Amino acid sequence: MGAWLQSIEGTEQGATVALILALTAAVLHAVFGALQKGRHDPMLARGAIDASYGLMAAPIALFVVPWPEPHMWPIFAGAFIIHSFYKFAVLAAFRRGAFTVVYPVMRGTGPLFTVIGAWLIFDETFSGTQWFGVVVLLAGLYGLAAYNMARVTVARDTLVNALLFAVLTGVFVALYTTYDAYGIRATADPFTFLAWFFFIDGLLFPVLATRFYLRLPTKPTLGPLALRGIAGGFIAFASFGSIMLATRLDQVGEAAVLRETSTVFAALIGWLFLREPVGPVRAALMALIAAGAVIVEAGG
Repeated sequence: MGAWLQSIEGTEQGATVALILALTAAVLHAVFGALQKGRHDPMLARGAIDASYGLMAAPIALFVVPWPEPHMWPIFAGAFIIHSFYKFAVLAAFRRGAFTVVYPVMRGTGPLFTVIGAWLIFDETFSGTQWFGVVVLLAGLYGLAAYNMARVTVARDTLVNALLFAVLTGVFVALYTTYDAYGIRATADPFTFLAWFFFIDGLLFPVLATRFYLRLPTKPTLGPLALRGIAGGFIAFASFGSIMLATRLDQVGEAAVLRETSTVFAALIGWLFLREPVGPVRAALMALIAAGAVIVEAGG
């Protein structure tokens, strides 16, 4: 598989596969977001998910994929630091604000800075049409956040801080997308990067979550939390793996923009499975998000 992916890098076939992978990542990220809307504290959910994918990745990293080249270890260290700060920012935003408000802000901030980062690091350029698509997509995302914010009735006293952490999360999304795209291109086998990333990234938050759990006066049942962690671990593998492979096969900025259609898929999941109303305004804003992604792809 790794050899085949390397053979289609930079080709028309590679661009098509990257498009499919980026959209797959968007759908899976929406499922991942819906999974985090459960009754558990975000720290516990994050710890369970990280523990699951760290344990699943360990045998693959140690015994299946080729071992990383020496120059990869500093890259893994940088990825570990960036993703750790990203997770702290996500937890801070989710604890202070409603999911429907902070999530679109997180996802809207990310692609803008990713496109800029891809230009600075990979010399990727967007056409005028593609920049128009980015503006349309951002208008839909931030419009959705504003619409939800006007109607939210919980945690309004911490909403400003929640939005600040949501913007900070978006900055870290851009940072890790660009940095990890560099990392997956720096090794011969892309699956070496993915396996070792998940193994290393799963080390910290299970420890923090365990300490948090032991301090709780009323401790939740571990069975449902473990099941949520296992499901989240598999989804994280598929979602993050898809977007990282897409950034290796084609432009980083395009893949990042396409991934942000996850907000549309999240709303569809909420409508189909959680019976959450959409309404004409939210439907129009989601259409803007989807249209922006189509314009970016067509403009390339």
